[in-house]
Amino acid sequence: MVVATAAVLTACGSGSDDDSSSSGDAKKITFWLSTAAQIQGYTDLANEFKAKEGIEVEVVNQPYDGYQDKLRQSAQANSLPDAASVPSLDNLWLNQLQDLSATANNDANKINKDLITEQDGKVLAIPSDLTAAGLFINKSLFTKAGVTVPADPAQTWTWDEFLAAATKVRTATGAKYDLVYDNSPARIRAFIYNNGGKGFQLGSDGKYQKPDAATIAALEKFKAMNDDKVMPKSVWTSGADPNALFKSGQVVAYFSGVWQVPDFAEGITGFEWASAPTPGPVHATDINLGGKVVAFNNDGTASAAKKWVDFLFQRDNYTKLAQANGYLAVESGLSLTYPFKSQAALDAFALYNKEIELADPISASGQANGTKLILEGKAIQDDPTKAEMAKYINGQQDVQKTVDNIVNGLNSQLG
Repeated sequence: MVVATAAVLTACGSGSDDDSSSSGDAKKITFWLSTAAQIQGYTDLANEFKAKEGIEVEVVNQPYDGYQDKLRQSAQANSLPDAASVPSLDNLWLNQLQDLSATANNDANKINKDLITEQDGKVLAIPSDLTAAGLFINKSLFTKAGVTVPADPAQTWTWDEFLAAATKVRTATGAKYDLVYDNSPARIRAFIYNNGGKGFQLGSDGKYQKPDAATIAALEKFKAMNDDKVMPKSVWTSGADPNALFKSGQVVAYFSGVWQVPDFAEGITGFEWASAPTPGPVHATDINLGGKVVAFNNDGTASAAKKWVDFLFQRDNYTKLAQANGYLAVESGLSLTYPFKSQAALDAFALYNKEIELADPISASGQANGTKLILEGKAIQDDPTKAEMAKYINGQQDVQKTVDNIVNGLNSQLG
């Protein structure tokens, strides 16, 4: 099986129909992505790239469902695109990727180094955009209760201060809960980091390590919040929808992430909502990557593909891309103007960009661990955190049993 796979990988090497024979004079390349909502920014830059370099970029929007399979099939059929924005890396075509270190490490681009994972000194992908966890509030309830919200993420509230404020709002307005919180391993990572824990990290032996005392204390605190008063137990134990609960207007706040912004901007009409600074004491969040831009080493088009990727991340060009596509930026210090009609949405994106720049580097460690495992030919297919936390919150096991089961469940998949 190993020999057969190696043979397939060795055969993969030319994914373009361009008739140019050298890597430096291709006049057309293909660029795949998988979302119509983000195609405009790439299309606009493709036009500018052609005007500047004389190279046409055919931007191809693939259906999201089955996109990864299509890339695998293309690798096996020797027909990979020349460059692409991919949801995740795949060991089947990793050895067909070009090294993008020169672009990723170019100080002029100011790409956040915490978001870049290297393999053997090479950068095989550069994220196009980010997602980040964060706090939303029912602004109408806070206004009615006369409770203020921090405006500056650099001077945010602690979790204890936020919960005290939320309880004051709930009791003053007759709301049902202080908070709903996404049932997600990624979101619980943010809570752990906010409260000073390191969470579940890979050790030097390539295995997940037992968490530190601050992580265990954070999980104990989180369980105590699930008391059907501060938070409904049903979200983490029986699958109640936190989005729907928040949009009902009966919940003071909702911890989720930036992907909720378009939905709230269109779907919340019964009250005012707003993004609020993430509580501390540690200023952290959970940062995940959106698309990962790669350039394939196809015969005849490799140089042009690499030039296209470099063009995308040049600071002025990336600013246009982030604005047109509504991206949280991977480059720091940009002044972005988004095409949103909702002022709440504009304010939310401005806040998220500030929070990402202030975030402790541990915020990106969850996705970094996942990428590291993929580069090593491993992956976590089923994170046990949700199931084990449900048992803990239900009183079926103690916190030590919970963290032991999470660590063992992760490591059992790395064999």
